Amino acid sequence: MQDIREPVTARPDAPAPGRAGRERRRRQQLLAWAFLVPLVAYLVLCYGYPLATNLDLSFRNYTVRTFVHGGAPLVWFDNYATVFTDPTFRTALFDTVVFTAASLLFQYGIGLAMAVFFARNFRLGPTLRALFLVPWLLPLIVSGSTWAWLLNSESGVVNSVLGWFGAGRIDWLTSPSWALVSVIVANIWIGVPFNLVVLHSGLQNIPGEVYEAASLDGAGAWQRFRLITFPLLRPVSAITLLLGLVYTLKVFDVIWIMTKGGPGGSSTTLATWSYQLGFGSMLPRFGPSAAVGNVLILLALAAGLLYVRAQRRQEEA
Repeated sequence: MQDIREPVTARPDAPAPGRAGRERRRRQQLLAWAFLVPLVAYLVLCYGYPLATNLDLSFRNYTVRTFVHGGAPLVWFDNYATVFTDPTFRTALFDTVVFTAASLLFQYGIGLAMAVFFARNFRLGPTLRALFLVPWLLPLIVSGSTWAWLLNSESGVVNSVLGWFGAGRIDWLTSPSWALVSVIVANIWIGVPFNLVVLHSGLQNIPGEVYEAASLDGAGAWQRFRLITFPLLRPVSAITLLLGLVYTLKVFDVIWIMTKGGPGGSSTTLATWSYQLGFGSMLPRFGPSAAVGNVLILLALAAGLLYVRAQRRQEEA
């Protein structure tokens, strides 16, 4: 039987299959870049520009007049030399390290203990867990004011309760020995709910079969926590501590409301000192203030790089 079908010939104006594929891929790439434009613009405007401005401030000798009209002379690293040779820098750095380390230690420890407790899923667990979020949801100015009232030397609730047990009055906010302790306690109270929420979510991802197998092998509660819970929770713990570190390094509101960095600089951190240099007097020192801020940024960046390095080692292992 004769085949009457005519051979199909390509249209002269039709694009070649390879060309059509390249055009399709090019459109997909343009579409992907179009979705990235808002993110890149946000990062440049909200992060890149402020960082560049702060870096420029730290390299120039700004006054109020030059800050408004421009023309500040370039002094390069003189502002950093001024900061590093200032005796306040050592005090502020020491207080920052103590404040950050103590806050992270107790926030994580208490948050982990509460997360393990609420992992039992008892009847009132969700309600109580929601109530524990209140300190984290309150504005920092409210939290700082509340703790300033609680720790007031004359009429504070804490001293009143201690008086019932025969203890003497403690000048929590006006004594150089207690001021830093007071702001640490307040910051711990604020940060525990965050650790609770993140660590509790991490515990929910640990399979229950692992605990059942450990119980059948005769492992007790402490052994299950030490050999199962804590190791499997390590990735979540690492990101929790990193976020807590970055947040704690820049804590300003609570300290300023409660003690303003005093008395005598006993509770001055790098964050409060940066504010004092830039806005705490009639003669602002914008350059040194920006230099202190950049030191904080470098500390947070170093912590982030250590976290990335630790994660890579863990993945390679």
